[in-house]
Amino acid sequence: MNDFKIGFIGLGLIGGSIAKALKKVNPDYHLTAYQYHKDQTHTDLNDALSDQVLNSITTSLEEGFADCDLIFLCAPVLSNIKYLKELKNIIKPSCIVTDVGSVKGNIHQAVEELKLENQFIGGHPMTGSEKTGYHNSYALLLENAYYILTPTEKTPLEITKLMFTLVNQMGSIPILLDSKEHDEITAAISHVPHIIAAQLVNLVRESDDKAEKMRALAAGGFKDITRIASSSPAMWQNICLTNTASIQRLLGRYIASLCEVSTALSNMDETYLYKIFDTAGEYRSSIPNKSIGIIKKVFEIYLDIVDEAGAIATIATLLASNQISIKNIGIIHNREFEEGVLRIEFYDEQATEKAIQLLHKYNYRIYER
Repeated sequence: MNDFKIGFIGLGLIGGSIAKALKKVNPDYHLTAYQYHKDQTHTDLNDALSDQVLNSITTSLEEGFADCDLIFLCAPVLSNIKYLKELKNIIKPSCIVTDVGSVKGNIHQAVEELKLENQFIGGHPMTGSEKTGYHNSYALLLENAYYILTPTEKTPLEITKLMFTLVNQMGSIPILLDSKEHDEITAAISHVPHIIAAQLVNLVRESDDKAEKMRALAAGGFKDITRIASSSPAMWQNICLTNTASIQRLLGRYIASLCEVSTALSNMDETYLYKIFDTAGEYRSSIPNKSIGIIKKVFEIYLDIVDEAGAIATIATLLASNQISIKNIGIIHNREFEEGVLRIEFYDEQATEKAIQLLHKYNYRIYER
């Protein structure tokens, strides 16, 4: 497969990370990317060319993608469908087309209408970052992340096997799902939680007084459970408009569950109120903590420190001198539902584990969640 040609439409954080991971798997892969702004220099693509991640850039799908063996659609969901229509009469019959969108139903429908089912397999790498663009991409972004593959009913087994192998080689964990099942799952574990987080933040914002006491006291637990509300509004608007049915179905069930809680409060139903927290706590504890899921994991620890000048600086210096990079550090003032006064966030799991071992060695009391 040394002459294998792979095309990219969209080379941002996800597309760039996949390209870098593929080059790591096989440096002889020929990678090309489509430059849709024909009248200007595309910095990201030129950077990828300079990095030797890309072998070429094309401003014409007809010229650059006609001989591709595999094409990754890494543009926004609705744009990917538009490009599919353009590619239909360009690509060769043996070309495999995949995407990286977090909603699968609409693109599978478009594939069916375009009669491309025997060349298409949906994809969704369940990873990401608060940062965007090619310059923030890196091969390890895919490491240990679930990578969902959604074949059509007509996708040949050899295509599924090839994508399964590539995903494995990139360091991700391939999972096969039906496209409808995928959208139902992502609605439950990602899309509805993002809506809930956003509206919870808006509830506090709208309920606060002029002195903004709620905002001042919202550090700690509240900010942690609503962290995902800081995600890209444009992206989540797009997701809501493309996975509408699944989101509405799950959102309806959630609203009904809140009504049940309200009724239990009115009836002072001790048994029901205890049960919701007990079952939720037990189920949450059973959720695996190692693999990267659809919502970006935060690598953080909490610890107690002495209230004296230089206490934080001592820890920061200790970590830095052992080549452990800190992403964020700060005092938690609202500790009603949390242990530890100092919160330290790291870039990855390896740095977190190394910091825990180091700080334990110096007799700091560490809290993990």
